[in-house]
Amino acid sequence: MDAIARLLAGTHPSPQTLLGAHDGIVRALLPGARGGHVVTPDGTREPLRHVAGALFATDHCATQVTDAGVPDHRFSIDYDDVTVDVDDPYLFGPRSSSDDRVAIGTGADGVVDVLGAFPSRRTTASGRQLSGVDFAVWAPNARGVTVFGDFDSWGAQQYPMSRRDGVWELFVPGASVGDRYKYRVVGADGLVRDKADPLAHRAQCPPETASIVDAPSQYAWSDAEWVRDRARADPARRPLSVYEAHLGSWRPGLDYRRAAHLLADHVTDLNFTHLQLLPLTEHPYGPSWGYQVGSFFAPTARFGEPDDLRYLVDHCHRRGLGVILDWVPAHFPKDPFALGEFDGTPLYEHADPLRREQPDWGTYAFNLGRDEVRSFLLASARYWCEQFHVDGLRVDAVAAMLYRDYSRGPGQWRPAPDGSHRNEEAVDFLRDLTDMIRVEHPGVLMIAEESTAWPGVTAPTSDGGLGFDFKWDLGWMHRTLDYVGTEPADRGAQNPALLASLTGAVRERYVLPLSHDEMVHGKGTLTTRMPGDARARADHVRALLAYQWAHPGKNLLFMGQEFGQVGEWSDHLGVDWGALHGDDGPAHRGIARLVGDLGRLMRTRPALYRGDADAAGLDILDTGDTEHAVVAFVRRDPDGDDLVACLFNFSDDDLVDYRMGLPSAGRWREVLNTAALDYRGQGVGNLGAVHADPHPSHGRPFSAAVTLPARASVWLAPD
Repeated sequence: MDAIARLLAGTHPSPQTLLGAHDGIVRALLPGARGGHVVTPDGTREPLRHVAGALFATDHCATQVTDAGVPDHRFSIDYDDVTVDVDDPYLFGPRSSSDDRVAIGTGADGVVDVLGAFPSRRTTASGRQLSGVDFAVWAPNARGVTVFGDFDSWGAQQYPMSRRDGVWELFVPGASVGDRYKYRVVGADGLVRDKADPLAHRAQCPPETASIVDAPSQYAWSDAEWVRDRARADPARRPLSVYEAHLGSWRPGLDYRRAAHLLADHVTDLNFTHLQLLPLTEHPYGPSWGYQVGSFFAPTARFGEPDDLRYLVDHCHRRGLGVILDWVPAHFPKDPFALGEFDGTPLYEHADPLRREQPDWGTYAFNLGRDEVRSFLLASARYWCEQFHVDGLRVDAVAAMLYRDYSRGPGQWRPAPDGSHRNEEAVDFLRDLTDMIRVEHPGVLMIAEESTAWPGVTAPTSDGGLGFDFKWDLGWMHRTLDYVGTEPADRGAQNPALLASLTGAVRERYVLPLSHDEMVHGKGTLTTRMPGDARARADHVRALLAYQWAHPGKNLLFMGQEFGQVGEWSDHLGVDWGALHGDDGPAHRGIARLVGDLGRLMRTRPALYRGDADAAGLDILDTGDTEHAVVAFVRRDPDGDDLVACLFNFSDDDLVDYRMGLPSAGRWREVLNTAALDYRGQGVGNLGAVHADPHPSHGRPFSAAVTLPARASVWLAPD
């Protein structure tokens, strides 16, 4: 195929060698034109004749050449009903240098500075100032790439890009902020694909899939003190309780700015320290809840523009509330406009068919052995921290990255060179990720959803760990939900499972999640998992929440569970706020009041947070009373004298004058009783305090006669 034929087919790798001024001839691609002229700055006009397809050319040089030998001209294009003046994009060379292009494979530093859409101004050889947009996309195996969009009426012929070092680039004069665009990619396989920009900072609202040229943000942040203080904190030794929400269904119809105020009010009233949002990276399919990401740099347009999300985070910081975002580097969807087979080859995904897909989700797995892919993901993580000031990234599906055989049967996976099932490429990537965030954004939390017993998830990378700040304790979640879902008479037999959870709490730094995953797909809610009638279920929910807050580890609770919502979560129906005002409203409001008090106690009692990952922070009193399903332990502040005895009666019987060993003699105040009337409990308790005397019990020299209400928790603190 000759050069002009390749140009017209969109497969010429260097269209700048044909288009523009060359050897006394000016050529241009002008789809839909009847003709036109080349116009020089001094007003000279030279007619353009039709050559073939959309290609037009002059008969001889009509362009003004400067002293430097560089041409300058414009086009006056005649269409059927209008004449339009446009500038020639091929007057200009590439925006990036060869070093810049190499940088996209050497870490996070160069990616967002080289790839994407950059509003800019260029100066012609004669000094004219032109506004436009520099476009650049990585597609090393493509036969050709053309950028198209609002600026060419979506013609997809006028602006073929030039390939340099695997990056296709072009400056488009007249393109501007707010323009929609895509790349038409002729792949190595000969197929034509219209792709969104992987580095776009804005995207169309789904179901539309174009990228949008975005200007550098001018948002005026007001959280400098917050960010400064955040960097000084040791998160393992600070209060941390997380309210997890799906923004689209928390209160359907809200945008980022309205949600900022309503969410901050609600979450701070309940004394949570952090708000965690299910993924807000743009995603084509709403019911994926954001976990099938279409754009790793653009916040979803469903709720507004990027600066609106910045406002949400900034407002939360003003209210003393941290913001954690879900981030999904384990896989990406196969939608034809997105990353899959981007240049006609497995570019972002593995070429090996036994490593290419994640079978659980029908998605592609990132090829973390490729430098450019690692850099792309590292740059995405950095981007959310830098540009949106987020306080943490919860990294989804880490186990799916770490194991080559994750969710795969015999013959469906390929062992590592050493014969193991470890994915060392993922291990290296995760270590690079956590090290990068810790150095560049101190205080930003890195939280792993890791569902196996992979060792050292929260150990420092210098010690061979993955370097996360926290790991979701999914084992705790499943054991605890199984326990409370059992009939009270049968729970005592499962007390050893709770003991294992308590004694294993220091293996990692944990977040204890009662998350969205356990409130959907027929699993029920916290309330519907519980046995008994409505009143008993409410009792059980309060006892469970007290157990979660008392247990070593940080806490996470999914929206709706803060008041014991009965119906399963639905991404299109939203939270059942009406339950707070229905017939069972008092019980729901009682649960919500308890959650607020748990948060207040956690913030004000160092015993409940400083020793979360320290064996000195826990003293188990009793898990052996299987007859009454009693569990009791003391939380201690390893650095001080604060302590709280947390007692649980998971049976259906009130236990009166129950002898409980305690660390010291004297008066112990009842600082929490989930059976209190304020929480719509049965009002059984200890009249505010108990007295411990020199009566040995549970291996302690002191004990008290305590009333433990049925299906309840009592917390005691010494005066």
